[in-house]
Amino acid sequence: MSNLKLLLLLFFSSISLTLNAQQYASVYGLVKDESGSVSDASIILKGTKIGTVTDKNGNFELSNIVPGPYILTISIIGYETQTRQITLKAGDKQSVNVTLKKSANLLHDVSVSGKTKTQEIKESGFTVNAIDVKKMANTTADLNQVLNRSTGVRIREQGGLGSDFKFSINGLSGKQVKFFIDGIPLDVMGSTMSLNNIPVNLADRLEVYKGVVPVNLGADAMGGAVNVITNQKVGNYLDVSHSYGSFNTNRSSLSAQFVNKKSGIIVKASGFYNSSDNNYIMRGVDVVNGGTRIGNYISDLNGAEFATADVRRFHDNYESALGQLEAGVTNKKWADVLFVGVGYNEAHQDLQTGFDQNIVYGNVTRASKARSATLRYKKDDLFTKGLSLSTFMALSKDDYKTVDTVKRTYNWDGTYFDKGYSEMGSVLAVSKIIRPRAYAMANFSYKINEQHSLNLNYTFDDLKNRNYNALLTDHDETPGQLRKQIAGFAYQQDLLDQRLVNTAFVKYYHLGLERPKYINRVYTLLDTAFSNLGYGFASRYKITPDLGLKASFEHAYRLQEAEEMFGDGLNLQGNPDLKPESSDNINLGAFYTLKLGNNTFFIEASGFYRNAKDFIFPVPDERSKLLMNRNQSSVRITGFETEVRYTYSQLLSFNVNLTYQNAINTTKAGQTESYNVEGTYLNKIPNQPWLFGNADFSIGKNDWLGKDTRLQFNWFTQYVNWFYLTWEGKGNPNGKSDIPTQFIQNASLSYSLKNGRYNISAECRNITNELAYDNFRLQKPGRSFSVKVRYFI
Repeated sequence: MSNLKLLLLLFFSSISLTLNAQQYASVYGLVKDESGSVSDASIILKGTKIGTVTDKNGNFELSNIVPGPYILTISIIGYETQTRQITLKAGDKQSVNVTLKKSANLLHDVSVSGKTKTQEIKESGFTVNAIDVKKMANTTADLNQVLNRSTGVRIREQGGLGSDFKFSINGLSGKQVKFFIDGIPLDVMGSTMSLNNIPVNLADRLEVYKGVVPVNLGADAMGGAVNVITNQKVGNYLDVSHSYGSFNTNRSSLSAQFVNKKSGIIVKASGFYNSSDNNYIMRGVDVVNGGTRIGNYISDLNGAEFATADVRRFHDNYESALGQLEAGVTNKKWADVLFVGVGYNEAHQDLQTGFDQNIVYGNVTRASKARSATLRYKKDDLFTKGLSLSTFMALSKDDYKTVDTVKRTYNWDGTYFDKGYSEMGSVLAVSKIIRPRAYAMANFSYKINEQHSLNLNYTFDDLKNRNYNALLTDHDETPGQLRKQIAGFAYQQDLLDQRLVNTAFVKYYHLGLERPKYINRVYTLLDTAFSNLGYGFASRYKITPDLGLKASFEHAYRLQEAEEMFGDGLNLQGNPDLKPESSDNINLGAFYTLKLGNNTFFIEASGFYRNAKDFIFPVPDERSKLLMNRNQSSVRITGFETEVRYTYSQLLSFNVNLTYQNAINTTKAGQTESYNVEGTYLNKIPNQPWLFGNADFSIGKNDWLGKDTRLQFNWFTQYVNWFYLTWEGKGNPNGKSDIPTQFIQNASLSYSLKNGRYNISAECRNITNELAYDNFRLQKPGRSFSVKVRYFI
């Protein structure tokens, strides 16, 4: 890990020095009208590809511009287009402020130049949350924490930094939800490339698709998908940050790009480093008093008794690092985009608990490392006008090592006594998992005309699995393999002057599977194939420019994953008998925007229906103290969600959202052999929240403490209603295990100088120090503080 840190530091330092050596110019300013600032206005340097849109406060900035004369064009729907002649010199940072006038031909203006990509996505027929995260770049949040504030999304973590988490969208969760970065599966990049590790300032935008997923992502995402969009600017930039917080938590990130204007070669680099002791206090846990001791070793339990106490976690250190490098060209005759890249990441983790906090570890550790090589290519108007091709290929390899080599039972106070088997309840083991992977994706799109377009996507994903105990052997005698092939075809209509948008699609899923299974006391390698056909549509109709309706449907499938079939060498046993799960997903919704002077109101509401067959979910095994995924025959989920947002000019904003979801078991006793469901028919699925919401208030002021500065305060509240940990229909109602209601308060204060070049922020999470539970009632950190500094050019 230390060598990786040194290499990352040297490489990123060289990038920084190269960037600072360049002499370019920049333009910044404010766009407003008679009522106040104007957001989403298009800002373009005429005759170039340099452009942007104004943010929610009307501000914009164009950087890394070659010195010379230019014409700056400012336009947006409903206003007269304005131009400004400017001359830039090396090192200039020129200010241009513009006041727009309303267009007399407002009703007939059909230009879309003023719309942001976020707006375009929200106005598609798909039910999707589009989140602009640039305004959160100064916070210490990771992407999971940002997404957890979004409507319909619930993320449950098992502890502090680096812990496992379960991501849920409208009641479907875990592997049913897929994650992407710029349209590429996150897990192709390695195990450390996960949402709870990625700092917020490495992303520009987040897209959350709910239940119905477009074919261009090429995924078996039955529950939905999250697509992380990174900085797509073609210019030089540098974004570096570091934060320090409670529990000795450090988080550093760097994203940089250098463009050689003469050759057109672009070099991109990104990376992060995270570490934490995670030694927060566990409240009301079991400890041992008395007995005969030698240090922490209890040699004789005579006279010992169990009691409850508040103690710190003592074996939960976490450390991870990632580095990625890409080099390529853009805007060539033969390629709009061509990049080759390499990546490396690794993580080291002490494991404190199993799937339940009563299972305490004191010596179990896990390490992982991953390497990847990538190639991506894109070309518009390929062979003929309107035909575009986008491809991506990757070779990667993930290695995991879990060490469980002492025969002890630990208590929360760090004491232990001997037992006849390992901490995790089996033989002593150094479990190794090796997973090489080959991935390829090709996406063709063809725009027939302004009203009709086609999209064809094909994905190939081949993963091999080797799993063995290094204390007993040096190889896996029964390796497994997963080979996925997914093809999708979509047809889109844009009718009635783009007021009506319809998309119809079909998807073909194929899984080739080689898996070991214990039959008659002998491991046998089984060869199985699954093929399924999915289909769906998405539609949006705008009654007025500010009022719209949405409807979407998909008959979707989700193919098994490696961890489910082969296990994870940790808390999850493999289940070779799993089969694909499917779901019929329906969304209905509406949205409305109202502008009154400087006041903007937005409301969105939708209902959803999911009917899942062969539903896969983890079931705890009390004997082995591990989890195993099983196919539940049928699960039905119904619910609704709503969000209300209000903004007043650049001063303040407030938004609140609420989600209700009712996930019930619709399997009657005797309908399945894989899991005993007697007494649980029409019960809520256990360990899943059914009512939760978020509220966020922010107030900020520009130029209050000096020119080109901004001071901003945020207050964020999160509510989760209580829910059952086990089946509600089993056992004594008065003695049921449940996860109590959560009501957590968080606050942050940030200060920016030089139009966001220098930034500092302070945060406090769980201000009231509430006892916070989450996944399988594992306690989360109490009150914590952090400070972050960030530099951006």
